[in-house]
Amino acid sequence: MKVAILTSPNQWFVDYAKDLQLKIRDSVLFFEHKNLNESFDILFILGYHKIIEEKYLKLNLHNIVIHESDLPKGKGWAPLFWQILEGQDEIVFSMFEASNGIDNGNIYMKKRLILDGTELNKQLRAKQAELTIQMCLEFIKNYEKYKFSKPQVGEESFYKKRTEKDSELNIEKSINEQFNLFRIVDNENYPAFFYKGGEKYILKIEKSSDEKVF
Repeated sequence: MKVAILTSPNQWFVDYAKDLQLKIRDSVLFFEHKNLNESFDILFILGYHKIIEEKYLKLNLHNIVIHESDLPKGKGWAPLFWQILEGQDEIVFSMFEASNGIDNGNIYMKKRLILDGTELNKQLRAKQAELTIQMCLEFIKNYEKYKFSKPQVGEESFYKKRTEKDSELNIEKSINEQFNLFRIVDNENYPAFFYKGGEKYILKIEKSSDEKVF
């Protein structure tokens, strides 16, 4: 079985994509879809941020994406983080076939990620990546079970793209009330902040017992 992995360069999933490549014998890792010049049985499209033209998708038997919501609910951007802001601690991951629409391809499998409510951004990303890798490996191992996809069923909803503005704190609210926002901000790329007296203040958060992750 020929397997390839496609991810965007210079972003959080790269090290995990390399780890997945090591776990799949003879797999190939790409950082640009236009470099796909041969056919694969499976192309895992993970953390990739460009639109892939249909001619590249047609090269492969399966073009697989994993989205962190119970599709068709939660289509769009940053579904894991939006659901954490909503107070959810059980997140459904949907593996589906890539298509020209927005997260509307047929479903291969769904799995649940259980959170304990203390994870910060790095731990959330690590758990997201771990389940993503597990799903990819399970698809390959149990290919005969998962190779036939099913249409999405239910009412769809969409999340908007998160911007720097979405990391702004409300100084009239307590830390406890805004803890889920603290959990999802990125200390380097989009840290929590607030305005007071015409000045912008940036807050960074970490656990004193922070474990080492990618």
